[in-house]
Amino acid sequence: MIIKEIEFALKDGRKALLRSPEDEDIQGMLDYLYQSAGETEFIIRYPEECDKYTYDGEKELFARLNASESDAMIVCLVDGKVAGNCHVMWRNSIKTGHRAGVAIALLKEYWNQGIGTRMFREMIRIAEGNENILQMELEFVEGNTRARALYEKMGFRITGVKPNAIRLKDGTLLNEYSMVREIKR
Repeated sequence: MIIKEIEFALKDGRKALLRSPEDEDIQGMLDYLYQSAGETEFIIRYPEECDKYTYDGEKELFARLNASESDAMIVCLVDGKVAGNCHVMWRNSIKTGHRAGVAIALLKEYWNQGIGTRMFREMIRIAEGNENILQMELEFVEGNTRARALYEKMGFRITGVKPNAIRLKDGTLLNEYSMVREIKR
């Protein structure tokens, strides 16, 4: 699904651009995936696990998502740099086609600038634009209070917990919480 360009101002006055990913973003996306994985324990990958992401793989992913009727990726660019991305997806399935999954991440240097809120508004708009979608779903890792606050601000509520779902390198086990936002029409 192609997302039209949206320009907006960050809290610090810089300009940001939201849009569908393009081939010119591939290297920036690869750099972003690696960097974001090393900035927090709340991303579900470590930097060394980013080797599976390749230029050709990202090119194929971008093409598939941009051509899809049921998936959309949004890239946030600040001064030409990939600052973050988000993804909204749903299945064309009778039993689960009413559920849209969402995911979001930002580089630490762009936290608290309003990007997450703006990306969520766009994902909500996309989900609301599909009459079959009745709810949006996501997960967050125990301790990620910043993400939880954003998700609750955007209308999500906790609906479940997967105990010990995440195991860090040092052996620490963390719960993963499920959240749902119902689509109101």
